[in-house]
Amino acid sequence: MIVQEVVVKNKAGLHTRPAAAVVKLASRFKSDFYIEMQGTEINAKSIIGVMSLAAPKGTKLILKLDGEDAEEAARQLVEFFDQGFGEV
Repeated sequence: MIVQEVVVKNKAGLHTRPAAAVVKLASRFKSDFYIEMQGTEINAKSIIGVMSLAAPKGTKLILKLDGEDAEEAARQLVEFFDQGFGEV
């Protein structure tokens, strides 16, 4: 299992468009993917789950990936978060 901390960097936070983009990116991989925020863990391949986080700018999230392609999935997802979902 890969566990990686990321920070929400874009001004608007993890709103609808980036939530959908996270789910779309995560769905390319076979690995299980969960996001933890303040003790709550959601399935990150679920748009409803990701949107329910409503994480504002500066929020620390824990990405948890487990499966055969978890390493590559983690790399791409961390990069996507680091780039502020293309909205910074």
